[in-house]
Amino acid sequence: MSTDKIFEALASMPRRQILAYLSEQELPAGDIAARFDMSAPAISRHLAVLENAGLIAGERRGQFVIYKLIPDSLVNTLTQFAFEICPVAGPIKRESKKAKKAAS
Repeated sequence: MSTDKIFEALASMPRRQILAYLSEQELPAGDIAARFDMSAPAISRHLAVLENAGLIAGERRGQFVIYKLIPDSLVNTLTQFAFEICPVAGPIKRESKKAKKAAS
């Protein structure tokens, strides 16, 4: 995994927000896209950049692709720490945690 790919992935606010959403639960691409005001192809490109950087993994389940964080990534570990203090990602992470609880 290239450091340049990781920094490229983290340079985008939407990609950092996607990481925050995935910090608490696995989500299908459609659920991720529903949280943004952008086209499905744009979301797919963001997901591809994150996957190419080794930060997330997509798994086909039936007709859906479910995305999750790769937990043993040092970058994701550091990002999780940063989410706790980030004024943008912190609320997104808390929203994701509530949604996970509501779904179970």
